[in-house]
Amino acid sequence: MKKAVIFLSLLFIQFVNSQELALVKKNSKFGYLAKDGTMRIEPQYKVAKSFSEGLAAVEKDGKWGFIDVKGTWVIPASFDNVKYFSNGICVVSKDKEWVYINTKGDVQKAPPSEKVFDFNGGVAFIKQGAKIGLINSKMAVILEPKYDQIKSFENGFARVENNKKWGIINAAGKEIIEPAYDEIGNYYKTITWARKDKTFGLISAGKFIPVEGADKIWDFETQDITYARKDGKVGFIDLKGNWTILPIYDKAKAFSKNLAPVCVGSKWGYINLKGEFAVPPTYKDAEVFSKNGLAPIKESNWGFIDEKGKLVIPTQYGITSNGLLAMFVQQDKGFIDGVARVKNENKWGFLKPDGTVLGNQWFENAELFQK
Repeated sequence: MKKAVIFLSLLFIQFVNSQELALVKKNSKFGYLAKDGTMRIEPQYKVAKSFSEGLAAVEKDGKWGFIDVKGTWVIPASFDNVKYFSNGICVVSKDKEWVYINTKGDVQKAPPSEKVFDFNGGVAFIKQGAKIGLINSKMAVILEPKYDQIKSFENGFARVENNKKWGIINAAGKEIIEPAYDEIGNYYKTITWARKDKTFGLISAGKFIPVEGADKIWDFETQDITYARKDGKVGFIDLKGNWTILPIYDKAKAFSKNLAPVCVGSKWGYINLKGEFAVPPTYKDAEVFSKNGLAPIKESNWGFIDEKGKLVIPTQYGITSNGLLAMFVQQDKGFIDGVARVKNENKWGFLKPDGTVLGNQWFENAELFQK
């Protein structure tokens, strides 16, 4: 019986810690909304930030501290400024000094660095002189400073630069692609795009494969096909660098659900993997499909269509990327984890896939749901 109680308690703790809450503003105060539409923490804070790893920064008497998903203070308000938790570590400022703390609020002793960087993907940068290296969340150096630049990690890989040449490393600091290219893309299924002098191509198994006529290639995202430009027009290439859809479009965005937004003249529609229009180009703008099979399209305002092109949510909303937290999500616009952040008559709320408003509530501001 005792073991069962302990097991249930652990499940409850895990459930609480895994909840997603959205920072919302109502009557000039900030609180937190749950995915079921209820207000989990009533609006009561003058200034607050979104949750990250089960903790949210809120301000009290001019100082910042952290609360949990129940609204209980976990780290007292004693900091002048704070950022977000990642891998159990947060960057905070106290007495004009930036330091790392853990989830208990204890200051972590980090290796020497000219700047304190946020953690991302299990690592953080350190800077010594003009060079950048990496530390892990245990404050151990895993890559001695050796690069001129390291970009943010995406899916465990980061672009690095030395002497104006770019390559790729993994989160262990190991060089996956030597810095030898003038530009380089993200790392997707052991493939990336790159530019060598004026030639664009793909790098596969350490070999640079030119893409015929390409003068720009965009990152691979969720499918084994990406868009590229040739002679001012946009088409699509596969992982081998072959043009699978000829460059005949004025603009394009990524494939998702086997459909991609493309622009002809000033109108947007969607093509399939054969390059055939599945949704005719009739819209002022269009975004990629979300996992739930809905995509934002714009007439005078934004609405949503399904994969057959049927309008399922009327075009009466504003949508936008989330400037503060877009770095933490795969997709900036449209439905994310079951809800879409939209604006209507200067109020913000969340749409459900059936077009109803989450909790039937609108707010002065609303940020994306975060754990």
